[in-house]
Amino acid sequence: MKNKLILTLFLAISFLHAQEKKESYSFSLQQAIEHAIKNNYSALNANRDIDVAKQKKWETTAAGLPQINAGVNYVNNFELTQQGAAGGGPFGGNPSDVLTFAFGTKHNMNAAATLSQLIFDGSYIVALQASKTYLKYYENAKRKNNTEIREMVINAYGNVLLAEESVAILEKNKATLSKTLTDTEETYKNGLIEEENVEQLQITLAAINSNLNNTKRLQDVAYKMLKLTLGIDIDADLQLTDKLDSLSASNLDLAFSKGEFAVTNNINYQMATNFQEQRTLELKLQRSKALPTLSAAVNFGYNSFANEFNFTSSQQKWNNFSNLGVSLNVPIFSSFGRSAKTQQAKIALDQAKTQLIQTEQQLKLEYERAKSEYEFSIEEYATSKSNLNLAERIERKQQIKFTEGLSSSFDFSEAQRQLYTAQQNYLQSMVNIINKKATLEKIINKN
Repeated sequence: MKNKLILTLFLAISFLHAQEKKESYSFSLQQAIEHAIKNNYSALNANRDIDVAKQKKWETTAAGLPQINAGVNYVNNFELTQQGAAGGGPFGGNPSDVLTFAFGTKHNMNAAATLSQLIFDGSYIVALQASKTYLKYYENAKRKNNTEIREMVINAYGNVLLAEESVAILEKNKATLSKTLTDTEETYKNGLIEEENVEQLQITLAAINSNLNNTKRLQDVAYKMLKLTLGIDIDADLQLTDKLDSLSASNLDLAFSKGEFAVTNNINYQMATNFQEQRTLELKLQRSKALPTLSAAVNFGYNSFANEFNFTSSQQKWNNFSNLGVSLNVPIFSSFGRSAKTQQAKIALDQAKTQLIQTEQQLKLEYERAKSEYEFSIEEYATSKSNLNLAERIERKQQIKFTEGLSSSFDFSEAQRQLYTAQQNYLQSMVNIINKKATLEKIINKN
């Protein structure tokens, strides 16, 4: 009994501890966007790409700065290499004999340092320019990622609100229909209506129950999708402070789609321009390879020789050496290999220019399509709102007629289905306004 009590207490404490550690968030739509731009998983990696590009830029810069290298070499000659010489002459002996001699010492050590400096290299100058373009590319990629995250958050946020509103409406419809069904069953028991009227309402109520359960499951999925987009744990608590009707009302702005479209503000156009700059630098790089390169190096060091390993001794003699070297390399003839590479780079640049033109035309088309869809979503919202009012009036009239026995269950059920459809269309039209405006804002690069 005591062990069970201890185990129960332990589980209770663990549960409370887990509840305390569970994170909780509350966001408006704008707060959700700001949080996602900082914490979304792809946003985090986009920041790391920029950090890598900055380090790559410095790596390129450092290649043209002074380089210092040092090293120590040690050689142990187990057996010295023998050199041969013919006998006779100054060596004496028979001229046909071969005499061998060993030159060197058993132990050799060399310590040296080298300072090298690139003086002129055309490809290095181009590489410096390319490193800036490389960094700019990832900065643009980060901006593009932010616009995509913004659109994803808006869509995910809207889907959650849509699911919440759908659940609320379905529960309200269920409660209303359940009461109507109860009243109808009592009327049937009194023999005033046919059983078919009851059965028709039961069918409609079963469909509402099924739809409600499915919508609740979709609501849970929508919340988790939003949490994933925000970069938070999918099991964390999340509360949304904005409402669907207020968000849709704030996005109703026909004047917004009437402005001029500046294609140069679009991030895809800017990245295509960046790509063209890269191809221009690649052409410059190939042309720079026909220029001479000049570099210099200064060497300074010591060497020592001994038949016994005593290099650490203060008595050991060390011989210093130093030299200065200058290297000039002049490309003269490459059997037209460099020319072929230059022509390839020129063709690649022409392709990049064509792609930029294509991107510009595609963006103009996307803008017109997005503007049209946004304007249609506003019209659709007004239509669905009007249809909802009409459907509510028709359903109320049919309910009164059905209660008074002036209308059949089929007519009443048809009016109910029409109302339920109008409700969902109205909710979806509000979400469409939010999403379509987000798509249009993405194209014109409006944050």
